[in-house]
Amino acid sequence: MISAVAGHPSAWLQRHRGQKPVFTCVLSFTETGLIPHISAAGLTPQARRYTALADSEFLINGGAANPRRSLPTLAGGVSPAVISRAILTSLEIPIHLLTTGLAEQLNAPYIQLPPVLAKSVRTGQAMSLGQANALLASGLRWGRRLAQSGRYLIVSECVVGGTTTAQAVLTALGYDIAGKMSSSHRASNHAQKQAIVAQGLAVWSKAGNRSALSAVAAVGDPMQIVTAGMAIAASQQGGVLLAGGSQMLAVYALATAIAHERSLSWHREHVVVGTTRWVIEDASADTVAIAQSVKAPYLMSHINFNESPYFQLRAFEQGYVKEGMGAGGCAIAASLYKGWTRSQLRHAVEAQLRQYL
Repeated sequence: MISAVAGHPSAWLQRHRGQKPVFTCVLSFTETGLIPHISAAGLTPQARRYTALADSEFLINGGAANPRRSLPTLAGGVSPAVISRAILTSLEIPIHLLTTGLAEQLNAPYIQLPPVLAKSVRTGQAMSLGQANALLASGLRWGRRLAQSGRYLIVSECVVGGTTTAQAVLTALGYDIAGKMSSSHRASNHAQKQAIVAQGLAVWSKAGNRSALSAVAAVGDPMQIVTAGMAIAASQQGGVLLAGGSQMLAVYALATAIAHERSLSWHREHVVVGTTRWVIEDASADTVAIAQSVKAPYLMSHINFNESPYFQLRAFEQGYVKEGMGAGGCAIAASLYKGWTRSQLRHAVEAQLRQYL
C-alpha cells in the first residue's frame, strides 16, 4: 500500500507504524489562483476563491452545514477532500484547520493565522517581508504546540494555484525544476507556469535580498511559510508527514533553507513527503526528480479506483486533480495505522461519496 520513490524513509515508516497521527491542513489563497486556466480546482477564477473554504467545510461537516458551498465543480471527477474525509472520520483522526487570507470566514472550527492575502506571483511582491516573518513565527508556534500530543503530524494544504507558487519558490531557491511540476490539470500547464514564474522572479531579482524568506515573500504563498515553520518545529519533537506532491516538496526545500539561514534545529530524518500514485505516475511531470533534487524522502500510496463503480472516483485514474487536502498522506496514514488495503480504502471512500451524492 506504500512505496518509497525517493530517499530512504524506511526508518520513518517503521517508527510510526501502528500510530494514530494528528491531521492538520493549512488553508490559504493567492491571487495567482485567479489567473485564467492556471488550475483545475474550480471551473472559473471566481469559483477558485472559494475552493479552500468548500473543501475544508466538507472535510469537517460532510457538506451538509452550508449548502451555499458544496464541493467545487471540477472539469472531471470530485474533490480529493472526499478521500481525506473518508479516512479521517473512519479512523477518528484528530483534525486541525489553520487559515490565512481566505475570501470568507470558515464555517467550521479553525485556528486563525495572521491574515495575509497573497498577490499574484507575477508581481514579484506577493507578500511583505513583515507578513512573511509573522507567518513563519505562527507556523513555528503551532508546529510546537500540535506536536506536543506525541503523535506524528500530517501537514497538508489547500491553496489553488499552489503548484505555480511552488515552482516559483523552488526556482528562486536554485532548483532547476521547469517542466517537472505536477498540477491539477490532466496534463501540466508547463508553459503557462514558466512564463508566470519568470515574470515574478524578474522583479524579485532586482530587490537584492536573496534569503529564502524573501523569496517566498516575493513569489510564494502564505501556506508555504506556515507549513515550513510547522515542519521545522514539529520535527524537533517527532515525526512529520508533509502530505502532498509538488507543493510539499517545495515546502521541504523551503524548511531546509530557512532552518539553515536562521540556525533553527531541523531534524530532516523525522520528515517525509507523501502523495498519491496519481502524482507519481503523472506522465506530464516528474516529481520524483524534484524530490531527489531537494533530497526529500518521498512516499507513494497505492490508492486505486480503477474498479470503482463511481465515475467520479475513476476520474482520478484518468489524471484529474490527483492530490489535495492531504489525500495521499491520509491514505498512507490509513495503511500505517490500521493496515488498510487498497480495497478497504476504496470501499471507505465510496461509502463517503454515497453520502454526498
